[in-house]
Amino acid sequence: MAFPQPRPQAPQLPQLLLRTVDCQQGAVRAVRFNADGNYLLTCGGDKSLKLWSVSRGTLLKTYTGHGYEVLDVDCSFDNSQLCSCSSDKTVILWDVGSGQKVNCVQFNEEATVMLSGSIDGTVRCWDTRSRRMEPIQILDEARDGISSLKVSEHELLTGSVDGRVRRYDLRMGQLHVDFIGSPITCVCFSRDGQCTLSSSLDSTVRLLDKSSGEMLGEYSGHVNKGYKLDCCLSDKDTHVLSCSEDGHVYFWDLVEGSLTLKLPVGKAVVQSLSFHPTEPRLLTSMEGCVQVWGAEPEDAAVEDVKAE
Repeated sequence: MAFPQPRPQAPQLPQLLLRTVDCQQGAVRAVRFNADGNYLLTCGGDKSLKLWSVSRGTLLKTYTGHGYEVLDVDCSFDNSQLCSCSSDKTVILWDVGSGQKVNCVQFNEEATVMLSGSIDGTVRCWDTRSRRMEPIQILDEARDGISSLKVSEHELLTGSVDGRVRRYDLRMGQLHVDFIGSPITCVCFSRDGQCTLSSSLDSTVRLLDKSSGEMLGEYSGHVNKGYKLDCCLSDKDTHVLSCSEDGHVYFWDLVEGSLTLKLPVGKAVVQSLSFHPTEPRLLTSMEGCVQVWGAEPEDAAVEDVKAE
């Protein structure tokens, strides 16, 4: 006798506000989880970069050295190094523990190169193991500024104001271009590596098949007309997320394309977001604050963190 199979449980979405962190660094231009999701990084309009505990919301370290507002940051897989970029046209590599700027570091095979995208339309590749200040490679195919880039194994994904998403297969030496038309504000890979996601200034987020370029989904309803806003996928690729200029974060079902959740963050532009790598937790930034969202109440979330 065949027993009915239980219906798959709907994924939990981070819609409960766990805490708000007053970053005290001017406008927060970007917020990012670190590699394992235990810490968060904030990029400030006051030229500073800050490292925080996610579970407690406490400041752990401040990094200063940029000459103008910090725009983005990434963390190495082993949490020992940070790289940040700024409106002062510099890219800085940091030692996490000491807070010192470093010119020489030994990453393992997966983190030997640092990449930066610029308003001049170039992507520059830097060898973090050498002391040379010149890039080892410059990719200059874009016709306008690079607004976003992501790296996954041997692939590089870039979004440009020229309305094109470019995917470089660094191992094969190939370039794939998808024309969107509207200036791109953010790009990312799906967690399974099969798709690319891009947001643009026509208030639309698009999901493309990475290999064929086929349009798999379009997601709209949010407002993205004048700001560089983040988009991403949830930890299990079930939902597409986007910031919005109307003070919300929008969640769409990836397959159906329907709006699942319109998360009210505040009354200003939600400029940046970051989804936890393995759990239903979300970071959002609005003006000078960062919000930490979870799928369960604060007490349970804190207990889970302590139990890890």
